[in-house]
Amino acid sequence: MVRVALVAPNPALRIGLHELLAANLGLTVSAEAGDLRELEVAEDETDVLVLAAVPLTQVAEELSAWRAVLVLTDDAGEVPRWRVSHGGTWGVLSTSATQEELGAAVLALAEGLWVGAPGLLTAMLRAPFFSDSASADALIEPLTARETEVLQHMAEGLANKQIAAKLGISEHTVKYHLSSLYAKLNASSRTEAVRTGLHLGLISI
Repeated sequence: MVRVALVAPNPALRIGLHELLAANLGLTVSAEAGDLRELEVAEDETDVLVLAAVPLTQVAEELSAWRAVLVLTDDAGEVPRWRVSHGGTWGVLSTSATQEELGAAVLALAEGLWVGAPGLLTAMLRAPFFSDSASADALIEPLTARETEVLQHMAEGLANKQIAAKLGISEHTVKYHLSSLYAKLNASSRTEAVRTGLHLGLISI
């Protein structure tokens, strides 16, 4: 059973989301509150934290302790500023997400996957991650043509096996390129590598 902690300042919204989440098989709302600081549950007693209409800039430090966070918002503008400080798994959906969308997102996050509504996710990935002066010239070592191809296919959502088939190379070679990419882009995950590549103008989506 996936345990969900729900935070929503608006009582009516919180009640509605509780009902939608609880209606999904395999999910249980273990705690809820109007403010994250008032949530009476430990981080290790919850699988996914769901935030609805919460000013993220006000709780950025507290969020770093949670391993999986689902943000419900219709404005992706403030999310990029928060995701920099959050090292765990995260997702973003509209506040009007359906029961099925909420359930699928929470289950995916509990499994360690990143999720998001296409429009919001694209806006987040395109948002500045580094300073305005950042450019491809800032890389310690430039990407090779092959590494750029691998990064582009990653941005398109292809798995290692699919990238190998596309480029006519082995899956082991793809993993080698990924390791090199992470080092050059100072990234620790596929998502971070993609968003860095997007910001530096190395790839596009």
